[in-house]
Amino acid sequence: MCGRYVNVASTGDLTEEFDVEEVVGDAPGPSWNVAPTDPVRVIVERPPREPEQPAAVVRQIRTVRWGLVPNWSKDAKGGARMINARIETVTSKPAFKTAAARRRCLVPALGYYEWQKTDDGKVPYFLHEPDGHLLAMAGLYELWRDPARDNDDPDRWLWTCTIITQQATDLLGRIHDRNPVVVPPELRAQWLDCSSDDAATAERILEQIPEARLDPYVVSSAVGNVRNNGPELIEPAPAAAEQPPLQL
Repeated sequence: MCGRYVNVASTGDLTEEFDVEEVVGDAPGPSWNVAPTDPVRVIVERPPREPEQPAAVVRQIRTVRWGLVPNWSKDAKGGARMINARIETVTSKPAFKTAAARRRCLVPALGYYEWQKTDDGKVPYFLHEPDGHLLAMAGLYELWRDPARDNDDPDRWLWTCTIITQQATDLLGRIHDRNPVVVPPELRAQWLDCSSDDAATAERILEQIPEARLDPYVVSSAVGNVRNNGPELIEPAPAAAEQPPLQL
């Protein structure tokens, strides 16, 4: 699974990396320890907000909450359990299939954390692109209408997201059996384009995405506490720094 990640990119950096045309919502600020239910930045394509504008979609950065709440949910309490969607069922499971057809997004990250189970306990790793480029994790987003809020309440719509994961292979599977699906630059536009309104399109794109090649290294156990948040969390642990990193 993907339960913690890092996103410290500025709005300007995200705008340049993903060719964004519009920024919606306040930036949550840099985080070296993004956790479930935190506000996060996502990249989406949406119709223009002004009705008199042409119908062409606009690529946006939006701030949403991590943990998807399906639009048919009675309340928003279950979002924390839906931080991830499995690639094997994302186009068929009721909680995700509509979003897979209509509301796909990219979740930017410098990298993510995973914990390897060992005889001595769980060991945290930080996984990232070898060249330091941003990851674009495949995600879905949803809009949930809060029935307790008035129609003119600007907070009546809750925007949430989930990250798609897949079975980990090779060395990555030695750390954890799941990893986020990372969309390469050449497939990002296709992933964001939901004009077909068809979950089969999402399935076809997911089949084309190659396995991510990431560099992992051991980091401090301090990352396990969500209250810890700073650049020191992604520093190699002292013992790990003495050994060459695994190459995935």
